[in-house]
Amino acid sequence: MSKITSVTARLFAVPLDEVLVDAKHGDHSHFHLVTATITLEDGCTGTGYTYNGGRGGHATAAMITHDIAPFLIGQDATNVEALTEAMDWHMHYVGRGGIVSFALSAVDIALWDTRLKGSGQSLVKAAGGASDRCRAYAGGIDLGFDLPKLLSSVQGYLDRGHNAVKIKIGQPTQLEDIARIAAVRDLIGPDVTFMVDANYSMTVQQAIDMARAFKPYDIAWFEEPIIPDAYEDYAAIRATTGVPVSQGENLHTSHEFARAMPHVDFIQPDASNCLGITGWLRVAQMAADANVPVCSHGMQELHVSLVSSQPHGGWLEVHSFPIDHYTTRPLVIKDHLAVAPIVPGIGVEFDWPKLTPFEVAL
Repeated sequence: MSKITSVTARLFAVPLDEVLVDAKHGDHSHFHLVTATITLEDGCTGTGYTYNGGRGGHATAAMITHDIAPFLIGQDATNVEALTEAMDWHMHYVGRGGIVSFALSAVDIALWDTRLKGSGQSLVKAAGGASDRCRAYAGGIDLGFDLPKLLSSVQGYLDRGHNAVKIKIGQPTQLEDIARIAAVRDLIGPDVTFMVDANYSMTVQQAIDMARAFKPYDIAWFEEPIIPDAYEDYAAIRATTGVPVSQGENLHTSHEFARAMPHVDFIQPDASNCLGITGWLRVAQMAADANVPVCSHGMQELHVSLVSSQPHGGWLEVHSFPIDHYTTRPLVIKDHLAVAPIVPGIGVEFDWPKLTPFEVAL
């Protein structure tokens, strides 16, 4: 038995190099990183984390401190999955997703870190071990970039070794979006995989019209064309246009993923908000049963191990929020593939001196 003796939350407001914009979420000048560190009675510690676009970090950290920590202290940390389910039900009435799912995710990841350090296992091995690497695409929050800057950004992805890219769409007119898509395809050539992401800014008809318009440019998937809750309409867009669709970053519960799964070509769970590693692996099993590739959203330094571990692993997103710049092992790309760390634990160790200047008092 390994009893939990403490759970400590910290909040960091990490500045971005420039303000980033997409079609729905407004301006991002920084992101919130919330860490949760668990200590066991044998002295073993583990750290998990979650993140957001600069809104909600205080509430997330407060929930860990005031609601989740008292529930966990004194409990056995061995059965992580059972603990995460118990925490979920403990907070269910005020949650069912949202801030609760972010807070529980950080704690679940910390519990996995203690488990894996205790057993000497790497996350990629413990989660499935199908491979130690996976396909990766670079995706920017670049809707506010003018065309020359957009093309320069995409060229930067190619220069860093990526053979797949994604851009945001949702300009005031379809013509503007198509012009940008055409210019990017012209830059990257026919062999680089190309995705687009509308951040659920369109109606179903607008999405159908857009998909038909960009079909000549060989788009690998159309991400979140419409609101995430309109599950069946994703299938309608796919059936009408023949363009693959994807979503997942805004789904937080297994029930939401179960409803979405039959209607998408790619599913994109984010361990930072779908109950951590436990929740992500649950979605991965659902995806395997549905014959849908499991991909990721954000936090590439952790997801590289999860996507690589699955035989049906799809694409790892390399996100514009550079959490891995504040870790001791930034993401490694070799021969276009992202390589998972092979060390005990989740493989993410924060460079605390780099983060400390951005810590927010709680």
